[in-house]
Amino acid sequence: MAPRPDGTVLVTERGGRLLAHRDGRTQEVATDLDHLFASGEAGLMGLAVEEDTVYLCHAWAPPDGPGDVRVTAHTLTEDLTSATLQDVVVDGIPLTSGRHSGCRLLLQDDGTLLVGTGDAADEANPQDLDSLGGKVLHVRTDGGAADPASAPPGADPRILTYGHRNVQGLAGQPGTGEIFSVEHGPAVDDEVNVLEPGANYGWAPGPGYDEGVPMTDLERFPDAVEAVWSSGDPTHATSGAAFLEGEAWGAWEGALAVAELKGSGMTVLTLDGREVVDEARVPELEGTYGRLRSVVLDDDGALWVTTSNGSDDVVLRVTPRG
Repeated sequence: MAPRPDGTVLVTERGGRLLAHRDGRTQEVATDLDHLFASGEAGLMGLAVEEDTVYLCHAWAPPDGPGDVRVTAHTLTEDLTSATLQDVVVDGIPLTSGRHSGCRLLLQDDGTLLVGTGDAADEANPQDLDSLGGKVLHVRTDGGAADPASAPPGADPRILTYGHRNVQGLAGQPGTGEIFSVEHGPAVDDEVNVLEPGANYGWAPGPGYDEGVPMTDLERFPDAVEAVWSSGDPTHATSGAAFLEGEAWGAWEGALAVAELKGSGMTVLTLDGREVVDEARVPELEGTYGRLRSVVLDDDGALWVTTSNGSDDVVLRVTPRG
């Protein structure tokens, strides 16, 4: 989801629809997403909006060759009835069966884009500095590297961080500019991380894509960055995240709200800088709507949340209790 200044909220559906919601009404925005690949976790996924441009992250598979996960830029009409392909911003993000497709977008204040990618369930991708899988990318909207000097030595210059499993949440912390990522973990744990340019986050499931190894393997990678929060076992299957802003949130102002799929709810992490000092659940969302996927804050301080149950899914608008 992505809110616009006029109050419209754009929403993607995995099967390929882009929707615009405003004043209680929803309309479809026609898009030219040729060769969309929608299978497993892949399809039409993340988006970000800047004025009349919408950036979409989606899986692409032509009939005559290999597919990938890519970010494309589209121009919106004023009445939001259609979005026309303008450019391919990033392509070549690995795609296999559709597992671990990542695809979270976060537009920065300087106009650059952060792209959270998945490892495509391929054990080599997270630590391969030539692969865009299992990474967070930092690119200009024309597709070039936003800050090549911040990339790991020897890496594709678009890579900001590596050693990730499946980045499904990206959120900028108000007042600090630090970027928090949320990773959907294996059988061991889920993680919330703070991104440090050039750093390794320690995911390396080989040989054989072992889902039982640590998300941050400090034995193999002693310099890997440790998570600021970990679910431990049982895992929650964490997904999207957003920082809560506005006095109406009370003690939760500045906290990080994290959506959960398997957990069928939302965890709110109260932070002191990078340190998690309290952890709470949102009772109203606890098991009420099933799997929660995306979270975004609108200009009024309300939290928009999507469900991800496969049928009868809804978009929720959650406000602090006055």
